[in-house]
Amino acid sequence: MSPDILLRIGGATVDTIYMVAVAGLIGSLIGGPIGIFLATSGKGELFPAPTLNRVVGLIVNATRSTPFIILVVAIIPFTRLLTGTSIGTKAAIVPLTIATIPFVARLVEAAIREIDKGLIEAARAMGATPMQIVFKVLLAEARPALTLALTMTAVSLIGYSAMVGAVGGGGLGDLGIRYGYQRFMPDVMLVVVIVLVVLVQLVQSAGDGLARRFDKKNRKT
Repeated sequence: MSPDILLRIGGATVDTIYMVAVAGLIGSLIGGPIGIFLATSGKGELFPAPTLNRVVGLIVNATRSTPFIILVVAIIPFTRLLTGTSIGTKAAIVPLTIATIPFVARLVEAAIREIDKGLIEAARAMGATPMQIVFKVLLAEARPALTLALTMTAVSLIGYSAMVGAVGGGGLGDLGIRYGYQRFMPDVMLVVVIVLVVLVQLVQSAGDGLARRFDKKNRKT
């Protein structure tokens, strides 16, 4: 394999990490509060707004049910509006972020709903406000599950980032398609796959380790 190809693989790896990091951060910052809202806004819950809860839930479900590759193509005008282009790493971040938001929202909702309702009632009995319950009870107790949820999000984003390469999104997926498939260079495709597998394993191992650490802290307290 030529030095030029190795440099391209290194650059594509950096692009993939950049796309995943930015999309994951923005998507989590938006999807996280949506997930908290979905978990606490049902009838009789901390912030009762059942009608709005159903509307937001429908929007989240509709976005989640859209296949990612279709989403990428469907929002090309929006991507161009934001970034000035529909190809490249910067453009790929837009559909990646939009796909991340509902994914994170549902994972955060599920993590919070797993918490024992008795803890919420006990906090209410002690005079805690709804916001205090969210930050000091729900989010604190759900740290291990939330860590695993964000880990799953990052792993999924790595796969999505490879998929967006099919439409010129940059990163490892784009490199694998242009060189490994279109130019009949199976060694490049193999290296791309190996790098993607390594990235997934690193992210998963780090997430699992953090989740175990948070779980131990929760048990001690």
